[in-house]
Amino acid sequence: MLTIYGVYRSRASRNIWLANELGVPFKLVPIIQHYRLKKPIAPDVVHTRSPEFLKVNPNGHVPSIDDDGVVLHESLAINLYLAKKHGGPLAPANVAEDGAMSMWSLWAVTEVEPHSLLLATKGITEPEIAALRGPFAVLDKALAKDGYLVGGRFTVADINVAEIVRYAMGAPQLFDAAPNVKKWLAACQARLAFKTMWAARDKEPA
Repeated sequence: MLTIYGVYRSRASRNIWLANELGVPFKLVPIIQHYRLKKPIAPDVVHTRSPEFLKVNPNGHVPSIDDDGVVLHESLAINLYLAKKHGGPLAPANVAEDGAMSMWSLWAVTEVEPHSLLLATKGITEPEIAALRGPFAVLDKALAKDGYLVGGRFTVADINVAEIVRYAMGAPQLFDAAPNVKKWLAACQARLAFKTMWAARDKEPA
């Protein structure tokens, strides 16, 4: 069975959303981020610097997975692996789509996440909004043709990018200037698999 290490209020949400889309059963092992602990040492809470978790991921970050002995870290790489393993419309149909899905995932990490994450955690600032206008314009143009990133259909690439763009939702001016992005993100988040993940996230302590 697939084991996901992390909590819903972490980047593990990306892997949980995909598992829901694929219909893959999984076991969630709650591992809270160390920086969220109210006390420096909390022996009753398994966190990212706990010795037992560091045996799984010596980097001390969530998520990680153990898929019948295949241990992987990094949420977007995990999603690309799971999609290719289980196949179907969310997976690449050929090597060109595989490359495009990897490209968009890495693009989101390098071009969007450094700024969108700050908007989500530190509040709305003009420098971060200004830094995101260009990437949002690029994404808006890419979505203009058929509404999705790869192959004219919803794929793992949309999950990977949508979960990073989501961090910027507190800045509606970015989405108003990129109507294709706004429509696409709404469509992604209207999916049952996302709603199921989000409902569980809402029940988890902040």
